[in-house]
Amino acid sequence: MVATTVEPAPAAGAQLLAPSDVDDMLALVGRTHPGPFERRTIELGDYLGVRDTDGVLVAMAGMRMHLPGYTEISAVCTDEAARGRGLASALVRDLVGRIVDRGETAILHVMTTNVSAIRVYDQLGFTFRREQDVIGLRPTRH
Repeated sequence: MVATTVEPAPAAGAQLLAPSDVDDMLALVGRTHPGPFERRTIELGDYLGVRDTDGVLVAMAGMRMHLPGYTEISAVCTDEAARGRGLASALVRDLVGRIVDRGETAILHVMTTNVSAIRVYDQLGFTFRREQDVIGLRPTRH
């Protein structure tokens, strides 16, 4: 999907996540399963997060792939207990603004079966670009 009419806006309460936040990020990924995210994924671009009043990371989104003129938004996820508050939408709008400020276009990938996420991205102003098959491979671990 491509950000065609997304209104960028800073995400209130969001913080730029750092390598020291990776354990919290991995815990959130483990609870929400947004797709591929490993310990060093944070090195690929900026990741923003929102913490609850207890300091637990409850939402995040970031930048991963960089193509000429485009940056991918990835790892968009919200803990089930924090859903319905617009956190993911706010984080995506913030990231779109950062990407646009660099003169690039924001893109993202979403599984065709993730109907609720597609609905949110449509409402934000993303447009379907094309469907593609993806195969994930992992090396065997010894």
